[in-house]
Amino acid sequence: MKRLVEFPVEQGGTVLIEVDDPPTGPATRGGGKDNLSLAERTNKTFDEAIASVTPAARSLIARLRSIEDPPEEIGIEFGVQLSAQSGAFIASVAAEANFKVSMTWRSGSGT
Repeated sequence: MKRLVEFPVEQGGTVLIEVDDPPTGPATRGGGKDNLSLAERTNKTFDEAIASVTPAARSLIARLRSIEDPPEEIGIEFGVQLSAQSGAFIASVAAEANFKVSMTWRSGSGT
């Protein structure tokens, strides 16, 4: 069941994120559009929640930069899902990879 979770942002304010995990508290039942304004608060800030995926991205970039004849540009795409309980994690999508990597090499002469 999808629900809204309010994550405080370290610089101030909050961000509402739609998540799929089960609620941590009592469920609010009902069928009106007013239920969309109700959000559960989490004890993690948004910055704390997304910090858990940073080491994976750093590790992958470092590994790709360390290859013989490293690329001049590296692009990494991956899905991130948020959970009120566990923060952010790399999303798994059936029949698709978790990472999409693009690398660019240019000639040394600039042409």
